[in-house]
Amino acid sequence: MNTVARGIVRKMKTRLGKPVDYALPLGETLVPLNPLLGSHLQLHFSGQINCVHCGRNTSKSFNQGYCYPCFQKLAQCDSCIIHPEKCHYDLGTCREPAWGEEFCMQDHIVYLANSSGVKVGITRATQVPTRWIDQGAVQALAIIRVRSRLQSGALEVLFKQHVADKTNWRDMLKGADHLTDLHAERERLLAACRRDIDELVQRYGFHAISVLSGIEPVLIDYPILAYPEKINSFNFDTDAVVEGTLLGIKGQYLIFDTGVINMRRFGGYYLALHH
Repeated sequence: MNTVARGIVRKMKTRLGKPVDYALPLGETLVPLNPLLGSHLQLHFSGQINCVHCGRNTSKSFNQGYCYPCFQKLAQCDSCIIHPEKCHYDLGTCREPAWGEEFCMQDHIVYLANSSGVKVGITRATQVPTRWIDQGAVQALAIIRVRSRLQSGALEVLFKQHVADKTNWRDMLKGADHLTDLHAERERLLAACRRDIDELVQRYGFHAISVLSGIEPVLIDYPILAYPEKINSFNFDTDAVVEGTLLGIKGQYLIFDTGVINMRRFGGYYLALHH
């Protein structure tokens, strides 16, 4: 087999198209993946892991690519990233105020997405539609725009009392994608949470929370030849070699005839791609 590229891997780059266009960053090389559909590929893990932030060698990766010191000190690894309603920038206790200003004190979108079913989520406005693609959503609809991550988290807490806030990755990869009426889901949620939304508007100000209307759902197609009959998940920590025919790409998963692998999980791993 010929070596296509080697180096430290990062999450796959995406561009919305019909279908989504994928590329895999390996070191300094950005490998286009769509042309490799139907090809026999091999990914080999060398055993080397480097922190995606500082570059130091690490024996174990934390939070999808960080060494332990970075995991402990970086704002992007704080628990409030997973729980945005716990954002503490306004309290003056952010690990990195400059980072918080750039990433948290910016406009965010509260959205509905259909991946393994309808779910609510939040993302920075600049991450639309990347966030939806990374989750493997086949439909997505922005429903509210806010001025900060904390405000988006407060709304997400309200909505997840009435709709899921997680994607079942196994169901997402089975390909049982049934389109649903996201406009109807939007109206249902807004009606169910109207009083609480009004209270948040009173708390944060009229201009901080904007309910969006007149927007059509984004439909997302993925480059997939076939879905796996059985979901077998690869793990570079136990399988140094992942090999098979590339059948598709969805979310941050490569789908082979032999199993699937979440490439985002292994950020910082030194891989070689052979074709």
